[in-house]
Amino acid sequence: MSASVRVPGLEVGRVKALWRYPVKSMGAEPVRQVAASWHGLAGDRRWAFVREDRGRSGFPWLTIRERADMSQYLPSFVDPDQPDSSPVLVRTPSGADFDVVDPELAADLGGGVSAIKCDRGVFDTMPLSLLTTQTLASLGALVHTPLAVQRFRPNLLIEAVGDASFPEDEWVGAVLQIGGARIRADGRDKRCVVVNIDPVTTTQNPTVLRAIAQSRQARLGIYGSTVAPGIVAVGDPVIISA
Repeated sequence: MSASVRVPGLEVGRVKALWRYPVKSMGAEPVRQVAASWHGLAGDRRWAFVREDRGRSGFPWLTIRERADMSQYLPSFVDPDQPDSSPVLVRTPSGADFDVVDPELAADLGGGVSAIKCDRGVFDTMPLSLLTTQTLASLGALVHTPLAVQRFRPNLLIEAVGDASFPEDEWVGAVLQIGGARIRADGRDKRCVVVNIDPVTTTQNPTVLRAIAQSRQARLGIYGSTVAPGIVAVGDPVIISA
């Protein structure tokens, strides 16, 4: 991290948007404010679908890798303020609504899967992910096409201060004060083939991951963890805390 962003109290951006993903690999639920706890944003990745043919596999989850349209299944909490106890409804691409544990939803997903609840969330690496609007625009320029932010499935979209192309890289190693929470920027986010899939059309564009691999060491955005729980809201400043 450069000396220019090591100064405690320095504002480096503001929260542009917030999302949680009640079901791993399904669509995002936008929120205006949400609690950031030890296990990520309240309600994030608390459910997942397990492929029954994977047995004791280290990665048994049904994801966008297996079903490109999975992000078009839209989950939401019936009581968004109480995600730990609220039922989850999922709207399918055809417009039908099912409880997340309804066998008909599992059948709609192709069968051979079952829903499980994970109190600590199902995360591939770390419980929080962050991306800046500048990074999204800069990558779009590299591949010569606008990119939907949900390709990258962030929890926090930040509009950074200044005109640097990939500003969040400089925050790695810092603790960020965002609203009432303190979040450590643990590292750059290593990307996989999921970013090639357009979340709206489900078409694939391999130039997206190729550009990230060739120019960014396959990393885009940052991941992090909560060091002091608190409420985070759209519009909150992002401040270097330590």
